[in-house]
Order: sequence, then C-alpha cells, then structure tokens
Amino acid sequence: MSQTVSIERETKETQIKLKLNIAGNQNLEINTGLPFFDHMLTQLALHAGWNLKVIAQGDLEVDDHHLIEDVAICLGQALQKAWRASAKIQRYGQRLLPMDATLVLVAVDVCGRAYSITDLPFSREQIGNIATEMWKHFFYSFAINAQISLHIKTEYFDNNHHLIEASFKAVAFALKQALASTALENSSKGVL
Repeated sequence: MSQTVSIERETKETQIKLKLNIAGNQNLEINTGLPFFDHMLTQLALHAGWNLKVIAQGDLEVDDHHLIEDVAICLGQALQKAWRASAKIQRYGQRLLPMDATLVLVAVDVCGRAYSITDLPFSREQIGNIATEMWKHFFYSFAINAQISLHIKTEYFDNNHHLIEASFKAVAFALKQALASTALENSSKGVL
C-alpha cells in the first residue's frame, strides 16, 4: 500500500504544497489559481485513482510558465518517491483514448530513465487562458522529475480542449496500469 508523499517548493516565483497517494480513493483538493489547470490535474488524479492535494500560488501577473512548471516539478518528484517506495510494479502502461473526434495515444515506462516525447499539435495559442506551449513543457517537467519515459502522440483531433483533456486522461490510465502491483520481475537487471 502506497503512503502519502508530501512535497513543498517555495521560490521567489511560486509557493507550492503538494500531497500525493498513488493508491488513493480519488480524494482531490486542487487550487493553483488557474481553473483550467486545476481541471486537467483533476482529470489526471481522478482517472489514475490517486489522492492529490495541490495548493499553489505563483506570479500569474507575469504569465503561466513558472506556476505550471513548478507544479509539474513537484508532482513529478512526488510520483518518483511514490513509485520507488512501492512494491514491484507492472512498469509499462499505455492507453489509446478517444474524446469525441479526438484520439490520443500515451505510453509510459516507469523505469528511472527520464524521457518525454510529446506530440500535441494545437491549432490555437491558448486554452483556458493558458499558453498551449505550456502543456508540452508540463509533461516534460513532470516526466523528468518522475524519472519516467512518457510518450504522447496525437492520432487526430478536432478540438483543442479535447486534445489536452484526452492527453491528461490517457496519461492517467497509462500510469494506473504501469503502477499496478505485480509479483513478477519487471526488469532483467533486477532493479529499476
């Protein structure tokens, strides 16, 4: 059974308090000051089956970059601590997720080797007052700090909101699969 991991980060740009339990029951409290970002974090935690508390403040008067990046760093660090403390995990997960006329493929390897490939070809510059370029940066910062290999591929899409929401949901389901317990070996090395 996973325990709750707590991460705090305070800089001149952001103040973040985050708690994560990957074996949770969807107990969520998320407030970043960016309602659409809260919505995406909710999708991630809800569909992964996590408990997640994120209370964050940042210099939103400057732009959305610092807050989103720092939340991704904290969430990634918490996930890394959680999966390393877990018993043997499946390691690999994937999900092909439809959302109306949008289809997104996500594959993840929870392995200790950080990598991120993100194909999100947005057709507008903002969604929910957040720069669309920040979503690729969020997933990169999250994967690097979680020490996972994360691949997100857009098969096709008709709606920018559906594209990013489908991505978060697909990441959630892929991680849920990868983090599931197993009695089997998950590496020929004997350790991740």
